[in-house]
Amino acid sequence: MNIILNNESDEVHDGITIKELLDDKNIHTQYIAIEINKKIIPKSSYYKHALKEGDKIEIITAIGGG
Repeated sequence: MNIILNNESDEVHDGITIKELLDDKNIHTQYIAIEINKKIIPKSSYYKHALKEGDKIEIITAIGGG
């Protein structure tokens, strides 16, 4: 199945969840937000939200400053 991850094409297995995708990419969830097709997904849904063919996923990382 093909998705767009941070503006780049990526191939993943059918039915992969956000949590599985993050685990596969070694991305920790503490300081990120996930947007799928221009909609923010709550962290509580990462383990059950299955991705679909053609989904456009943006992983947004918070950066501290001062």
